[in-house]
Amino acid sequence: MNDSAFTLFIGFGVLWTVMGVVAVIALLKADGQKIRFGKWGLVVAVPIILPLLAAFAFAIAQRTA
Repeated sequence: MNDSAFTLFIGFGVLWTVMGVVAVIALLKADGQKIRFGKWGLVVAVPIILPLLAAFAFAIAQRTA
């Protein structure tokens, strides 16, 4: 029962992240722009995504151990 609040928090966080990504894509497509990811997009995205994935992997490893 202790993990239910954590699971709910992560679930809503993922939901809001997905909604944000869909909203940005919808805004770009409504303006008729192509969706492209260049070198600078990766420079911004990778340092954001990698620590999140590492933290999630660490949390999963700690819960199962």
